[in-house]
Amino acid sequence: MFVHHNKIQSNVDMKRLLVLSMLIPLTLVCSCQKQDSTAEQQLAQRKAELDAREKALDEREKALAEREKLAVKPRVPAVPRVAPAEPQRSIPPELKGLIADPSQGRASREERMQERLAERQRRLEEIQKMRAARALPRPQATAPATEAASPSPPPSPTPE
Repeated sequence: MFVHHNKIQSNVDMKRLLVLSMLIPLTLVCSCQKQDSTAEQQLAQRKAELDAREKALDEREKALAEREKLAVKPRVPAVPRVAPAEPQRSIPPELKGLIADPSQGRASREERMQERLAERQRRLEEIQKMRAARALPRPQATAPATEAASPSPPPSPTPE
């Protein structure tokens, strides 16, 4: 009777061991799949945000390039005006100081245009630097598998 009881107990222990040895790997696989799907969702969300920012940056760059084209584009020379039939009047010397000199106005306008062009050029260079910095891959502690999958070294920034 004692041998029979040990045999039954042994069968029960073996069944428990079999069930446990099947449940543990199944549990591990299920938990890994859940973590992977969460990581994929986060990655997709980050990619969508990055795409939206990149699109906005592209639009700003295009608008800036359009403005620069308009500023650099040579203007069509004005058609010379026909002198009026009236006699030209002279301005008394004491009033000449009160009237603005048109050549000074043009010079100040030209100076402001040059300042604006320099500012736009600086902004364009900043945008290009930001793009170059964004193009470099960033090390991510949450995704070591992506680093292992990419055996090539990250591109180095170009010296200016």
